[in-house]
Amino acid sequence: MSRDMRKYSRQTTIGLIIGGLLLLFIVGGGLIYLIYGQSAALSGLGCLLFGLIPIGIIALFLWFLGWISKRANPD
Repeated sequence: MSRDMRKYSRQTTIGLIIGGLLLLFIVGGGLIYLIYGQSAALSGLGCLLFGLIPIGIIALFLWFLGWISKRANPD
């Protein structure tokens, strides 16, 4: 049985990111819905999604840089 700590770290990080996003959308959206109503919750959902666009662009850019560096230096 091999212990690949990089794979474990990657899986843990992805799980934490997904869990945090689910918590943000479900709890945050639910609280907005309970306090302000349906139209405010939809508006809040739109704002959350729009706010994730720059984060997604940065993550995509960093993934692309990692892909380029792996192809340039295969060892």
